[in-house]
Amino acid sequence: MTSFKDVFYQYSWQESKEKIYDSTAKDVERALTAPQRSLDDFMALVSPAAAPYLENMAQLSNQLTLQRYGKVIQMYVPLYLSNECNNICTYCGFSYDNKVKRKTLSPMEIMQEVAVIKDMGYNHVLLVTGEANQTVHVDYFEKVLNLIKPHFSHISMEVQPMDVPDYERLIPLGLNTVLVYQETYHQEDYRKHHPKGKKSNFDYRLETPDRLGAAGIHKMGLGVLIGLEDWRTDSFFTALHLSYLEKRYWQSKYSLSFPRLRPFSGGLEPKVNMNDRELVQLICAYRIFNQEVELSLSTRETIAFRNNVLKLGITSMSAGSKTNPGGYAVEPESLEQFEISDERSATEIADMIRKAGYEPVWKDWDSVLNP
Repeated sequence: MTSFKDVFYQYSWQESKEKIYDSTAKDVERALTAPQRSLDDFMALVSPAAAPYLENMAQLSNQLTLQRYGKVIQMYVPLYLSNECNNICTYCGFSYDNKVKRKTLSPMEIMQEVAVIKDMGYNHVLLVTGEANQTVHVDYFEKVLNLIKPHFSHISMEVQPMDVPDYERLIPLGLNTVLVYQETYHQEDYRKHHPKGKKSNFDYRLETPDRLGAAGIHKMGLGVLIGLEDWRTDSFFTALHLSYLEKRYWQSKYSLSFPRLRPFSGGLEPKVNMNDRELVQLICAYRIFNQEVELSLSTRETIAFRNNVLKLGITSMSAGSKTNPGGYAVEPESLEQFEISDERSATEIADMIRKAGYEPVWKDWDSVLNP
């Protein structure tokens, strides 16, 4: 089976990076006025040459988002099931070599967490685990989905990459969306940050969205961890990946996230820092490039930043998040995967969204937009 890997290896990281940094003001202006944007246009929009055009980009991004999504923001919350992990990842609090207490939630503990999440108002939950095939495997996920399906209208997962038969087994049980982040498309740096465990297999992770598409997943999420490598080049490869998937698996929907490296108990310093203006530029570039893709902003970002970028292209936000297993009810004080920046409650975020003139939606909005 052909896959994105066949496309990916036709591109050079260094040549792509040089092309982005060689973009001119004329390239940016062409991208802003083009009726359809190409990957070359995306390169211009994330280039340093686009910085003076940020206000133009923000206005266009807002306009395109309103045309496609209206004034609604989807609300979701992560439910961390386990921090057990067999991978060594230099940037993660759950890394195998990080000496922390490990925990995988039992069915009773899961329902304790679900009760708190439901009280917060959520109908959309994102299940998250480390990657430990001996404990959090497809059998465990099957039990979890059967347990929580009656309580949520939309279930997403961010767990270890699996094979097509595993996804085909879980989708009928209520699995709607799978998020799988490449972390970085820079192969050498990928190896440096993933020295041990199944995640060290760059190609297997790269082909995970193909396996999801083959299994018929409703929606898949892509992204990189900003700070591991040059964010402009990593974002180009994310856009390349998205374009390939949309053409090949056109029946699936897509979302993008852009998490910046946050402090955790291992303390990796970002190789490349991205400031707030640059993150705004990236959000707007993605929206101008692709009006259909959903753009998600997590509680990694500050209160002020999340308030200010709400209207610039974002379509979904998390709120009241805990990034540790049992964080809502069972073990609130256990070690988190990374530090939260926006600690406001779900109610406070929903109020902020309404005050901005938007409507918070507490589940997937397909039924809202397509009754």
